[in-house]
Amino acid sequence: MTVLVGYSTEHGSTREIAQRIGSVLGKAGIGAEVLSLAAVDGVGGYDAFVVGSAVHGQKWLDPARDFVRRTIADPGSRPVWLFSVGTPTALGKPWRRLMSSELPAIEADLAVPFPARGHRLFSGVIRPDHLPRGGRWLFRLLGGRYGDHRDWAAIDEWAGSIAEALARR
Repeated sequence: MTVLVGYSTEHGSTREIAQRIGSVLGKAGIGAEVLSLAAVDGVGGYDAFVVGSAVHGQKWLDPARDFVRRTIADPGSRPVWLFSVGTPTALGKPWRRLMSSELPAIEADLAVPFPARGHRLFSGVIRPDHLPRGGRWLFRLLGGRYGDHRDWAAIDEWAGSIAEALARR
């Protein structure tokens, strides 16, 4: 079995999460190929997909959105999992409640033409240089904290659940 762990990233955080997912799958005995979606030539050789994107303005990056809508628009019996990388835990506590609407907004915009086995929203890395001047001002006003907000244990757990599901196939 070979799984494509594909990603679209702006600053590298999503790539590192995809690499971690691929590593967890590999340790479980499942072949995983971790690739930027821009480097994927075709999907015929894959038995399953784990596809992720950085999130900007509650939307996936265009290459990732196009990939799931066009390239794997009909995965057949091959399972697909999705993950998004945003900043929900980087915001101040009062604003985190508003982030509960982020995953439904991402999914509505993504409009995946098939049922995904799961979709998780993870926090990534945010640094001042990731935002324009006005965005930095707003981020701080909302109580935002710069830094690495990835929850590796949650990522490992989710990837492990994918490995278990694939092992049962």
